[in-house]
Amino acid sequence: MKSPITKVAAIVALAACVTIGISKFKSNALTDTSPAQQEMATLDIKLPRAVFTGTPQSIEGVDNLQPPLGKPRPPFWAPIGAENVAFGKPVVSTDNEPIIGEIEMITDGDKEAADGSYVELGPLAQHVTIDLGAQHDIYAIVLWHFHKQERVYFDVVVQVADDPDFVINVRTLFNNDIDNSSGLGVGKDMHYVETNEGRLIDAGSAQARYVRLFSNGNSNNDLNHYIEVEVFGKPAE
Repeated sequence: MKSPITKVAAIVALAACVTIGISKFKSNALTDTSPAQQEMATLDIKLPRAVFTGTPQSIEGVDNLQPPLGKPRPPFWAPIGAENVAFGKPVVSTDNEPIIGEIEMITDGDKEAADGSYVELGPLAQHVTIDLGAQHDIYAIVLWHFHKQERVYFDVVVQVADDPDFVINVRTLFNNDIDNSSGLGVGKDMHYVETNEGRLIDAGSAQARYVRLFSNGNSNNDLNHYIEVEVFGKPAE
């Protein structure tokens, strides 16, 4: 049988452990910066004008095509302070001499459908890579290929990585290459018709410095186009 003194000592020790545990819990709660613990707000995504010229084309024969939503895209929530960290950042491409435009136009902030607002890369598989300059917590990527006409772009794959060669910590955020013709894995995302809303990709708070976007022609021709890419995030702590 324990003596009264021993019982008192045990109670005191137990109380101390509980106090330490509560202190650690409070400390972790105060320093936790995960998106679930941060104040959230809807992203302020400025959309270009909706412009379809000419006779609308009938897009047929495209497998795994997402039906039109029929209404504006729902707001996307991200931690307060998230902004387009790709604006003005350097871009490189597999096509060093675009048919139309300049590579740096992909991050120049111009999202309109005008002829002078897009870059036209060569046929078949091409990709562009954006250097954010440092590690960032990435919450969403919004991509505009071309929205002057209704089109579907094929083998669209979006990846992030820690190095420009895409060897270190490579993660795929979007992939609609359903037959793995690009060799990056079989995609489970759907094809979609381009509109002025662009394509919003949930990045799930991925931390990376480089963003790479692939495509392989479209439903109208074999060429690849980019109007703008926005990367919403914050510098990594």
